[in-house]
Amino acid sequence: MDPPHEDPRVNGDHGNNSRHVPKKPKLSSFITVSDIQEEFAHHQQGVARINNGSFGSCPASVIAAQRRWQLRFLQQPDDFFFNHLQNGIILSRTLIKNLINADFVEEVSMVDNATTASAIVLQHIGRGFAEGRFQKGDVVVMLHCAFQAVKKSIEAYVTRAGGSVIEVQLPFPINSNDEIIAEFRKGLVKGKANGRKVRLAIIDHITSMPCVVIPVGELVKICREEGVDHVFVDAAHAIGSVHVDVKEIGADFYVSNLHKWFFCPPSVAFLYCRKTHISSNLHHPVVSNEYGNGLAIESAWIGTRDYSSQLIVPSVLDFVNRFEGGIEGIRKRNHDAVVEMGKMLAKAWETNLGSPPDMCPGMIMVGLPASLGILSDFDALKLRTHLRDHFSVEVPIHYQAPKDGEVGATDVYGCITGYARISHQVYNTVDDYLKFRDAINQLVHGGFTCQMLPGK
Repeated sequence: MDPPHEDPRVNGDHGNNSRHVPKKPKLSSFITVSDIQEEFAHHQQGVARINNGSFGSCPASVIAAQRRWQLRFLQQPDDFFFNHLQNGIILSRTLIKNLINADFVEEVSMVDNATTASAIVLQHIGRGFAEGRFQKGDVVVMLHCAFQAVKKSIEAYVTRAGGSVIEVQLPFPINSNDEIIAEFRKGLVKGKANGRKVRLAIIDHITSMPCVVIPVGELVKICREEGVDHVFVDAAHAIGSVHVDVKEIGADFYVSNLHKWFFCPPSVAFLYCRKTHISSNLHHPVVSNEYGNGLAIESAWIGTRDYSSQLIVPSVLDFVNRFEGGIEGIRKRNHDAVVEMGKMLAKAWETNLGSPPDMCPGMIMVGLPASLGILSDFDALKLRTHLRDHFSVEVPIHYQAPKDGEVGATDVYGCITGYARISHQVYNTVDDYLKFRDAINQLVHGGFTCQMLPGK
C-alpha cells in the first residue's frame, strides 16, 4: 500500500470485555501491506472500489469478532442477554465518548445509522409543534444538499405538524468557507422573517453529494448568536474521516455512522445528545419495555435482533491502532492520498476539483470531461452503472446543473456538469485510480456520450 506519490505512473474476540483497553502496537508491529491485503481479501477482486463513502468497509478481523458475538447469542441467548449485552454496549459507548470528547457516557447512544438518529431528533421537534410549544410556521433550516432521508424525516415529523423548512443553497464548485457562511446567514435571516423562530438548524459536517467539509463549529456559533433553539449536526461521514470533538463543535445533537469510515460492520452509528433539560424527552422511534429510561437505554434494547455491530467497537479500535497514528493517522493519510489522486485525475482529463483540498475529507470531487454529456441526474446514474458493468469501476457520479446566467467550470468541450466523488481508504491502491482514469479516457476518445446509453 505504497503512498500514491511513490508510484511513478501517477505522473502520466472480545468475550468478557468490560475492561477492554484497545491495544497499541509497538513501532515494529505496525500493519504491513500484506496484512492490509489479507484483511480486505473478501472484497470482490478486479473492482476499482473507490466509493468507500457510501457503505464503508470492514476488515476480516472485525468480521471474525462480530461472528463470535453472534455465535455467543445463538449458543446461549439468555446468558448473552442477561450477562453480556448491556455491558458490551456500555463499553462501546464509553469508547466512543472518549473518541469524540463528550463529557458523559449518558450523552452517547448507539443506533443503527444516521437515518435513525435523524428520526429521533426530528420526532422530538415534531412533537414541539404538535403539542403547541412551537408556533405553526416556525422553521427548520437545513442545507439543500442534506441526505434525502433527512428531508423525508422532516416531511414525516415536522412539516405535517405545522413546521416550515428553509433550504440553504450552497454553491458548487466552492472556493472557501466564507461562501458557505454567507449563504447560511442568509438562510437564518429568511427563517426568522415575519417574526418566526428557527427551532432547529440541521448542518452537515460533510456533505455527501457534492462532497465538502462544512465549517460546523462556525455555523453552530452563528446559530447560538441568532437564537436558534437547537442545532443538529448530521455527520454521517465524519468519524474516521475528519477530527470530531463534540464539545468544540458545540451542537445539541451530533450523529456519525461507524460503518462508513470507522471500519465497523453495517450498520451502526452513535448519536451524541448534549446533556440538557430536554435529554429526557428524546426517545427511540421503536418503543420497547425500556421506554422512559433514557435514550441510551432505550436504544440498547429495541427487541430481539442482532446487536453485534454495536458490540464491536473494541475490536475496531484494535484494528485501527495497528496503523501508525491510529485513526488520526489513517484519516490524514486518506486525505493526502485522495487529494493527490484527485489532482492526478483532473490533470489527466483537463478538468477541475470541486473544492480546495483543505475542504475535502477522505473524498474529493473531480470534474469529468464535458464531452461525456452528463445532462441530468439520470445521466449520472447511467454513467455510474456503465462504469461498474463495463470497466469494473465503482464510483458515484454527481450532476451539477448550471445556474441561469452562470457558465461555471469549463473544459475544452464546454461546461462541466458531471463530477466523480472518489474516496480513499486503506485498502485502495494507485491502480484503482489509474483504472478509472483510463476508463474515462477510453470513453472520451471513443466519442461516447451518456445519450448513447439505454433510457431505462
